[in-house]
Amino acid sequence: MSRIIVIGAGIGGLSAALTLAARGEAVTVLERAAAPGGKMRRLIVDGRAIDGGPTVLTMRWVFDGLFAEAGESLDAQLTLEPLRILARHAWSASERLDLHADLAASADAIGAFAGAEEARRFLSFSAEARRIYETLEKPFIRAQRPNPLTLAMANGLAGMVAMARINPFETMWKGLGRHFRDPRLRQLFGRYATYCGSSPFLAPATLMLVAHVEQAGVWTVRGGMHELALALEALARRKGVEFRYGAEAAAIETGGGRVTAVQCRGERLACDAVIVNADANAVATGLLGADARPAARPVTSGARSLSAITWAAAVETSGFDLSRHNVFFSRDYAQEFRELAAGYPSEPTVYICAQDREGHTGGAERLLLLVNSPATGDAGARGHQMVEQAMRRKLADCGLALCWEPEKVMMTDPARFGQLFPATGGALYGRASHGWMASFQRPAARTAVPGLFLAGGSAHPGPGVPMAAISGRLAAESLLASRVSQR
Repeated sequence: MSRIIVIGAGIGGLSAALTLAARGEAVTVLERAAAPGGKMRRLIVDGRAIDGGPTVLTMRWVFDGLFAEAGESLDAQLTLEPLRILARHAWSASERLDLHADLAASADAIGAFAGAEEARRFLSFSAEARRIYETLEKPFIRAQRPNPLTLAMANGLAGMVAMARINPFETMWKGLGRHFRDPRLRQLFGRYATYCGSSPFLAPATLMLVAHVEQAGVWTVRGGMHELALALEALARRKGVEFRYGAEAAAIETGGGRVTAVQCRGERLACDAVIVNADANAVATGLLGADARPAARPVTSGARSLSAITWAAAVETSGFDLSRHNVFFSRDYAQEFRELAAGYPSEPTVYICAQDREGHTGGAERLLLLVNSPATGDAGARGHQMVEQAMRRKLADCGLALCWEPEKVMMTDPARFGQLFPATGGALYGRASHGWMASFQRPAARTAVPGLFLAGGSAHPGPGVPMAAISGRLAAESLLASRVSQR
């Protein structure tokens, strides 16, 4: 049996390794960090574990399928709890709106917030978001990366009609303008573009599908999101996968027209295939050796997705009743994104995940605070204190007070993200989804280098926890299919 090496134990790499092991393959995972998860990391602040990466779990069917294929049940390994309130939103001390898991409850809340007509428009928007998702799920999200023509022809004439109906050439902001008159609602749903590190003013309207994904269910993971990575790793180990931590791959070797080995810590690990679960730009810029460079095209700094500045903190709060997920919006979204194109916004939108809210009884609580940032971590960008002050002003304007103690706060900026995820400049989502062609510019699982495959948020189908997991499965399936075609 030949060995397959997976570089990177992020969600894409874990998904690929587990899929291959469940089908009887011998797999070794090399991870430069000390633990699995990649961006799904756990930070220790004031002696307490805080999720420092993804905080939202959607599309749980992806993980149900992963565990089931390996002969296990997701529910037997993890406790997932559905959220009743998807997120709490604020624009000022008096403007607040909750979105609910129940669509009718969200419509009622929007009606009370912005009027009955906007509630009706919300239901129309939700129907369109669902239609977009259902149109794209099988031929795009679940499939090896198509091109525009094969995607349009995936389901014959009916498929072409369906594609035309989802307005692929329209920007998200314009699409939202067809539905909502209240600018706050355009802002709320436009924020979904930032889930893939993009601007709603440049991203395609097809990203409105994120609204349907959340309405279909958002879950918390008991113990934190990092528990999902640990559960995937534990199951992969039981299936025979070998994990090596603190093991940074130095180069991928080829010979005879295909992958032959990976160099790691001066050791040559022979293999017949490699799945790289790292940003594709690390491959394209030669960080994994000259032999691997043709596998991906470089992403210019101008095409990068957004980065972020985050604060993992243990703090006491008052004045605003936080939910699990909270968004505090800037007053001028267009101005915020104009400023993000060149630097830090003077008034940022702030996201807070309050990780103790379900059972919070007072005292210090675990928060992850996030503001968007340009991916300039390799350009020596500064001004983080100014951003922190602007972030805290925004929260105060909305009525939230924080008992901020610097020794109980861990800040991560684009430069640090760039160190954690090389060749990105801190970009957290690969290439920005700007323009209707952006989704087709992400690399596919199979590359121009035989035996070398790509997975992770920078590859098809895109960023986000379930999408990264799907990318891992697509990489594994592409690898196995390539073996069949060689026989």
